[in-house]
Amino acid sequence: MALRKIRTIGDEILTKKCREVTEMKPRIKELIADMLDTMYDEQGVGLAAPQVGVLKQVVVIDVTEEGNNPIILINPQIIEMSGEQKGQEGCLSVPNRAGIVTRANYVKVKALNENMEEIIVEGEELLARALQHEIDHLSGILYVSKAEGELFDTTQE
Repeated sequence: MALRKIRTIGDEILTKKCREVTEMKPRIKELIADMLDTMYDEQGVGLAAPQVGVLKQVVVIDVTEEGNNPIILINPQIIEMSGEQKGQEGCLSVPNRAGIVTRANYVKVKALNENMEEIIVEGEELLARALQHEIDHLSGILYVSKAEGELFDTTQE
């Protein structure tokens, strides 16, 4: 396991579409482990592969306070969404900044797990927000393009 460098806004890789993962190879397993280590080290709730410079459809999420319940999604697709929530959103690729973003309050996602088995993940509130945010990364979309109004500085707390 290793910590990977998080790419930040302005890095062209964050604007590119990611490729599907067609088989579980040792490099993808290593990527997932490194992404989890990096996400936990940075105290994030989610991380997408392009944020560490890899154009593959891989996402890790853990919205638990304990940080012990990771969700690993390969080739995720949102298949259902409903409701609405408006709230503050930040991103490890946009350090020390946040903005207000409106997202669906409920999402249902179809994906593969680390064993390449199809899974369904349903989430509300923070998990729904994290799922939408991380899946956006796989299409080269940063939350800043959806932010309502100006971003604000999060270092003055």
